[in-house]
Formats: sequence, structure tokens, C-alpha cells
Amino acid sequence: MNKNISDIARMAGVAKSTVSRYLNGGSVSAKTKQKLERITREAGYVPNTFAQSLKAKRNNLIGTIVPRLDSFAAAQTMTGIDEELREAGGRMLVYNAGQDRTRELEAMTDLARQKVSGIILMPAQVTEEHLRTAEAAGIPVLLIGQSNPALHSLVYDDYRAGLLMGRHVLDMGHRRIAYLGVTEEDEAVGLRRKEGFRAAAQECEDCEIFYYESSFKIEDARLAAERILDECLPSLIVCATDNIALGVMKTAHMRGLSVPSELSITGFGGYEVTGIIHPALTTVRFPYYEAGRLAARSMLRLTAGEEVKRLTVIDVELLPQESVDNLNTASV
Repeated sequence: MNKNISDIARMAGVAKSTVSRYLNGGSVSAKTKQKLERITREAGYVPNTFAQSLKAKRNNLIGTIVPRLDSFAAAQTMTGIDEELREAGGRMLVYNAGQDRTRELEAMTDLARQKVSGIILMPAQVTEEHLRTAEAAGIPVLLIGQSNPALHSLVYDDYRAGLLMGRHVLDMGHRRIAYLGVTEEDEAVGLRRKEGFRAAAQECEDCEIFYYESSFKIEDARLAAERILDECLPSLIVCATDNIALGVMKTAHMRGLSVPSELSITGFGGYEVTGIIHPALTTVRFPYYEAGRLAARSMLRLTAGEEVKRLTVIDVELLPQESVDNLNTASV
């Protein structure tokens, strides 16, 4: 009786996905590979050539999972991915996770079933479930914005972004500052960005920093700003994203506070709107479009079996604009 993949998996004591990866030239440990080579040889296993031909049709169709569709960062990244893939003869299949971890994991599994060549994922957090799902998919998975040693990752230099912003606002004379961040479960935006800012603050002996937390939503940021202004009366609020900064600006205007003379505000991201609003927002530019193109190029190399750096760090750029008052000249 001919053996099938389920039989081989049972005999080897491994998952069917592991057998499938082995048969299709995917990544398995040396020990498992030796075991499967022996078992398939002894069992006289003959691969289903039709199924293998279906596998071969994973040509340059790349799945992309985004946290939400109304995000400037996600939109710019997707545009970069799409344009790079199209120029290379590839295509992109987009899933919206709606900032829901369960939907993220379901999307990874669904994309693998649809025989995409690889998956580009923009998660807020990388969990053990993500790693298990990526392994079960048996195809390359590349992270944007977060990193994990088990997966190829493309990240922004969030620590340097926070450091640049912290040094800038201190150089502008601000000493009573509120930092409005997000949950530290988000390692890039919530933790690394704040660590960089905190490092800059530690270089200054006479500053007071008050740390607050919000979600990424403008309305939540607006409410957080109400609390900040009631509790600590800072001269400046540093916001973890440009969207959060827009929420804080709304609160300032609702309270009749002039920006920047009565309240200075900064963000991170470099969203297009930050140069249109008045006053223009001081921020740190993150090259989302360029990152999307780089991610697509890296993924195409991975699907072709080529070597790609495990971790790529993308530089950022401080954009000083009109929303930060220079207190050094205020008393002159």
C-alpha cells in the first residue's frame, strides 16, 4: 500500500507541515531531515507530482498583512511593496488585520493555503503564536516594523528617532515635557521610541518628564491630552506618532491654546498631513514607501532561495517645523 504524507508524518513523529516543507525543499532541522530521508526511502514513498506542480505555482504572489487600511504608514508601505512587485512581474494580496492579533494569525494561515510565495507582515507585537504559524506556513515570512531573531525583519531605528526628538526639544529650551506613548507591548513604537527619548532626557539635568499612554487613535489621544493638561501643565507634549499629535493639537485648539507659543507639540512618522496643517508639525520622518520597496525586494530574493540579511535597520530623519517654540529666545 502506498504511503501518503500523513503516514510519513506519523512514522517520523512530526507534523504534516514539516513533511511538506521537507519534500518541497523548505527549512527543517538537520536531524529531522535525516530522519525523513530514511523513512521516505524505507517506506518507498513517491511524492504526488501533481501536488508538487501546484506548489510550484507560488510564483511571485506575495501576501501582505497590514494592521489597518486607514493608516498612512501602512498605505505608503503597501504602495512601495506593490510597485516593486509589479516591476518584477509579481503581485500583492492584501489582508487587513484590523489591529486584531487573531485576525493576523488567521490571515497568515489563509495566505499559506492560497499558495502565496511569501508573507510580509506588519505586526504590533510578535508572539510565540506568530512564530508557530510562520513555521507551519512553510514559506518565507518577513516582518516590517518589528523584529524577531526567528524571522527576517526590516525595522526603523526607533531608538534613534526618540533620541533625535528628545535632544531637539531640549535644545529648544523645553524642560517640562509630557511624553504621550503607546503600550510597551509594541516593542518598536511603545518601547524603543520611548527609550531613545528617555536617553536624551537623561543627558539634561534640569528637566521634568511626565509619561502618559494612549492608543493610536486620534480621539483617544485627544482625551489623553485633556488629562495631561489638567495634571502637569507641560510646555511641550511629545507624541509617539503623528496621529496622536493630531489628537493633541485638537485638544489644544478646543482649549484655546496657541501652538506653539502656549503649547508645543511633536510627533513621529512624517505623515503627509503634518506639512499641510498649520502650524506644520515637528516630527521624525520614517521612509515607509522606501521600506515597502525594500521589503518586496528582500521577499523576492527569499522566495528565490537567495541569502537576505536577517535584520535590516532603516534610518530616520528629524524634520524640525513650526510646532515647537524656541524657549531660548523667548526671554531675549
